Amino acid sequence: MRRFALAAAALLCPAVAHAWGHTAHAVIDRAAIQAIPEGGPTFLRRYVDYIAASATLPDSWRGDSEGFSKIEEDPNHGWFREQFAFLKPIPRSRYAFVIALYKRYEAIKDSDPATAARTNVRWTGTLPYAAMEAYERLIVCMRAIRAAQASGGDAAVPEQHCAFQAIRLGHYIGDGAQPLHVSIHSDGWLGANPNGYTRDRSIHGRFESRFVDAMGLTAADIAPRIGAPAHQQGDMFTAMLGFLDQSGTHLERVYQLEKRDGFANAADKDVRALIYERTAAGAAMLRDMLCRAWAESAVPPAKLAPSPLDFSNPKFDPETGSAPA
Repeated sequence: MRRFALAAAALLCPAVAHAWGHTAHAVIDRAAIQAIPEGGPTFLRRYVDYIAASATLPDSWRGDSEGFSKIEEDPNHGWFREQFAFLKPIPRSRYAFVIALYKRYEAIKDSDPATAARTNVRWTGTLPYAAMEAYERLIVCMRAIRAAQASGGDAAVPEQHCAFQAIRLGHYIGDGAQPLHVSIHSDGWLGANPNGYTRDRSIHGRFESRFVDAMGLTAADIAPRIGAPAHQQGDMFTAMLGFLDQSGTHLERVYQLEKRDGFANAADKDVRALIYERTAAGAAMLRDMLCRAWAESAVPPAKLAPSPLDFSNPKFDPETGSAPA
């Protein structure tokens, strides 16, 4: 599958975050689907080869020559948390998030132009919103499967729709499991550097692609590490933010291991252990979201009154034109 070259970023901005290489993304997807228990969306097992083979498809939507697609898709692969630490709580709307960033930009552009240059949607990312959007589309597709099954109809088409959304969700969850995707230090350490970590942008690819390929990562390697399903209750957006925060706790470990030998030794037990843990965490989260979506699809969609678009809705946001989720 073709991977588009990424444009060089301005010096003030972090480099564009690559995804896990195809191997890790495919392993995460395959392991997640294999870990779906009976009673879950086991129909996805029929599509596992298609999903795994297409695991890096969302990266192909980021080519410089496809400007409309690129500007929408690029932010979906990162979540540079340091750049919106001022924003609490995180809005439950992609567009409210973008508006909040712009307001911050306007407030600091004269007093702190360097920070302002990175205070925009591209250099903060929208990964949790992309994941939640794919997750809710899965619920809709799964409702259609249940409806077809209940009427004795053919569920093949909605199953295929679900498989496509699983590709999208799996990619964003896989990215979120990679610690370099949830920090401004995604492609080399930025700013103050008391520990002398590398500023070489190639750290991203050396960790997640070159090392993963050299170690021969497989779904069987991480299957025992996935554990029992979780996140079947509670707010999924909150769980998503927690998942990304947890991933971020491993950031310095990546840099510490790189400092030791630059990921040159594919037999390095510590690097392998980190990759096993992070890919297993991604597979577990993806499995959990697939199972939760299937359970949610059994419940008729709520009839909201007033509508999210109704000006009288107490949560209505006049800046976005809708109440958030």
